[in-house]
This record gives sequence, C-alpha cells and structure tokens, in this order.
Amino acid sequence: MRKLLGSTATALFALGALAVSLPQPAFAGDVTPPPVPSDVQVPAGSIAFLVGHAIGTQNYICLPSGRGFAWALFTPQATLFDDQQQQVITHFFSPNPFEEGKVRATWQHSRDTSTVWGQVVGQVTVTPGAIPWLLVQIEKIGAQDGPTGGDTLTATSFVQRLNTTGGVAPPTGCASFIDVGKKAFVPYTADYFFYRNADGE
Repeated sequence: MRKLLGSTATALFALGALAVSLPQPAFAGDVTPPPVPSDVQVPAGSIAFLVGHAIGTQNYICLPSGRGFAWALFTPQATLFDDQQQQVITHFFSPNPFEEGKVRATWQHSRDTSTVWGQVVGQVTVTPGAIPWLLVQIEKIGAQDGPTGGDTLTATSFVQRLNTTGGVAPPTGCASFIDVGKKAFVPYTADYFFYRNADGE
C-alpha cells in the first residue's frame, strides 16, 4: 500500500510539474507592449488585450508616379501567431463596409472571424531598412462581429505595429514603362498589439 501511495504521489507531482511547464494561454493582463515613440503611443485609457506576431509579405506594384515610377503598396499579406505559435489573425487590405467600400488595413480573427478595419494615424521609422512602426485607429473606422457572433476583435480601439523587420519596397526594378505592373513581395515580420478602451465603451 505504501508503495502504491508513493507511486501515486510521484505521478501526481510529475503531472503538476508538466502542467506548470506547458504553455499557458495569454490573458489581457499578460500583454505588455514595449516603450514606443510618442508618434505611435495610444491614448490614455487604452488597454492592450492581445498581441500577434506577424510573418508575411508587404506586396508592392510598380506604377507611374509624378514624372517617374515608384513602388506602391497594394496589400500586406500576413499571418499573426500567439506566444504558443498558434495562428490567431490574418492581416490584409479589404473594402470597409462602413466606409462605402473604402480599402483599409484589415485584421480578421482566425477562429471567430470578427474583423476590424483601420486608418493609420501615426508612424515613425525606428530601424533603417524596416517598415515604420504604426498607430492605427480602429474605433469609428470599422469593426464587425463574425457571422456566428464571434467578437474577439470587435472592441478593438487601436492597433500598434511594432518591432518591424524588412518589408521595405525594393530600391530597384521600377524605373521605366516596361516595369509598370511588375510586383514585388517583400518578407517582413512585426508585432501587432490590439487595444480596447479601459471603460469598455
């Protein structure tokens, strides 16, 4: 009996240790954004509730620009992962139904398909050779529950794009009429922090 009890206790201890070591889900209190320049700070009263680590591309097309030619961004295409490497959000451009179809930056939750559209209201280049850090306003721009009522992203008020690498348009390849229409898919990474209003409004 003593051996049985000892074995049971050992097994329970091992299971407890395993549970502690397994990745734990992230809650609002666990999301801690880094210090940022004033240009991309969220307003007072905003609480970070979700973070996604993006891997994707910034997609450019060569177009006439003034008297010359330039790369123009036509969409990002990225997947955002949580700290447990699970896909949580997709990021792209799409028509905003709340602005008569105006194309906006879009984030869609991977499971409940709640979707938000945003407008850039602040940016700053932090790392040369990387796309800027951004502050994107969601409130009063567009937010929509999923078709079955999913609302993970619906309360989002602002999104920050931080810790960027890569994604800058190519320095060459868009210089003449023969280049018009050419596309470039430039790899990038970033962290996206999602905020809601502390008062819940």
